[in-house]
Amino acid sequence: MDLVRWLFDAQLHIGDQVVLWREVIGNLFGLASALGGMRRKAWAWPVGIVGNALLFTVFLGAVFDTPNPVNLLGQAGRQVMFIIVSIYGWIRWTRRDADGSGDRVAVTPRWASWPVRLGLIAGMVGGTAVLTPLFRALGSYEPVWSDAWIFVGSLLATYGMAKGWVEFWLIWVAVDIVGVPLLFSAHYYASAAMYVFYGAFTLTGFFVWWRERARISREAALLTTV
Repeated sequence: MDLVRWLFDAQLHIGDQVVLWREVIGNLFGLASALGGMRRKAWAWPVGIVGNALLFTVFLGAVFDTPNPVNLLGQAGRQVMFIIVSIYGWIRWTRRDADGSGDRVAVTPRWASWPVRLGLIAGMVGGTAVLTPLFRALGSYEPVWSDAWIFVGSLLATYGMAKGWVEFWLIWVAVDIVGVPLLFSAHYYASAAMYVFYGAFTLTGFFVWWRERARISREAALLTTV
């Protein structure tokens, strides 16, 4: 209980700004999960779930009486969504890991079909349009469309990761581009700084998966010609 109490109360003071340690720790768990995802390891999912649980309490600042009383409903809601989708991804990737040890890659990168890509784009735009007035009515931080965009993009990217689509990394890039200015304006500095790093990281992840997909395709082509 003392550890839990410390985790909720501990603060990092940078000048006149206050950053919660659970925001920092939650983002570090998120980073570890992203690294595991790039390496296609099943342990990435439970590690991410821990970070999601911590960040859920951070982004409901007014509810949990934190030094930053700002509610970002899209950010908080996506942590719940992450946990739900991560359970699906964890099960899916674990089943692909033949020995269950986590030492082998758990998914084979593949390109999504054009109908799927168009569906993802439509889902991003349409989902943002639908959720924006809902989040505004519930009192989310302005600009509310940014919060809705981040929520919808995070949902689609996490689902795409579970399916093994290479394009899911690009959805994260779109989320990060909007997320950085929103989080800075809402004074969630640790998360904003992490989003800057994520932006570069997700581009790296995209090219890593792209190269792996190309390698698999070359090997398959060689086998068909033998």
